[in-house]
Amino acid sequence: MKMLMFMMTILSILMLTLTLILNLTSKKSIIDREKSSPFECGFDPKNCSRLPFSLQFFLIAIIFLIFDIEIALLLPLITIMKISNPMMMMTTSLIFILILLLGLYHEWKQGALNWSY
Repeated sequence: MKMLMFMMTILSILMLTLTLILNLTSKKSIIDREKSSPFECGFDPKNCSRLPFSLQFFLIAIIFLIFDIEIALLLPLITIMKISNPMMMMTTSLIFILILLLGLYHEWKQGALNWSY
């Protein structure tokens, strides 16, 4: 037990010493405010967080997520089609694609795909 405590103490002192040496010799300066600030989507984190966000970016992101999920759901249908009834699987996949295409048509008619400045 004493040996374990001794080793833990030695390792803690070594760890703190190495951390101190690293912090003293590192080239990173705390003075540079721009480099140390986080960058997220072009927003300045020092300003007000209630800035208006472009609705076009949001709608394009939602459309991308919908079609990304569509692919993730359609790929397993190909392997299941070999095992189960092909006619039922074809009908299911066609209904699924039809619903997604109707959603895309609705977004198109609502003007979500028109990029205006």
